[in-house]
Amino acid sequence: MMTDTPLISVIIPVFNRERYLAEAIDSVFAQTYAAVELIVVDDGSTDGSASIAQRYSPQLRYHYQSNQGISAARNTGILLATGEYLAFLDSDDLWLPNKLSLQMAAFAIDSELDAVFGYVQQFFSPEVDEQFRQRICCPKEPIAGFISNMMLIRRSTFLQVGSFNTRLKSGVDIEWYGRAVEQNLKMALLPDVIHLRRLHRTNSGLIQPQHTERLHVLKAMLDRRRAAQSISGQ
Repeated sequence: MMTDTPLISVIIPVFNRERYLAEAIDSVFAQTYAAVELIVVDDGSTDGSASIAQRYSPQLRYHYQSNQGISAARNTGILLATGEYLAFLDSDDLWLPNKLSLQMAAFAIDSELDAVFGYVQQFFSPEVDEQFRQRICCPKEPIAGFISNMMLIRRSTFLQVGSFNTRLKSGVDIEWYGRAVEQNLKMALLPDVIHLRRLHRTNSGLIQPQHTERLHVLKAMLDRRRAAQSISGQ
């Protein structure tokens, strides 16, 4: 049974994001939902990210590990978390202040929900030049976000689905969400914009080649689905 203010563990993985990390942290502490435990997992940063995170101590928990990738950093944060719910935020993005409140309200309305998502609005980081703005597409309209940054999920449900895949460099959220769908979780999509995704020159989603690995992820999902259908049809 849910208490009035169950604890949400928010996990921010960071690798060399000194320029944006403070804004990400501030957006978590600006949440209108108060019962929040913030964990920053430093994935081997060599810039000033550590000192920025540690400025907020003891309001947050800071953990350093050698560079292993975003999946490993998130998984470490989950091991450190004590909350009943889990939420994730990339260190260069932002949440709107009512993000967690809106999602917790959805859980209060439907006690059978496993996870709640929302919409994301993308924006150009103020420092990027016009050449970058012309080269990169920034959708004007919000987009439905079925990825970790928009997700609030019961901790028990997340553990049931399993950790993020540390073998992948891209397609991590697609692969995890695919496993969640295969388990027939009850998920809701809020109509609200709850997340702001920053577009900038070192955005990993823009600078890393991703199409091939994402195709492999999608193929693996289809293979699992066909295998399950084959077994059920026997």
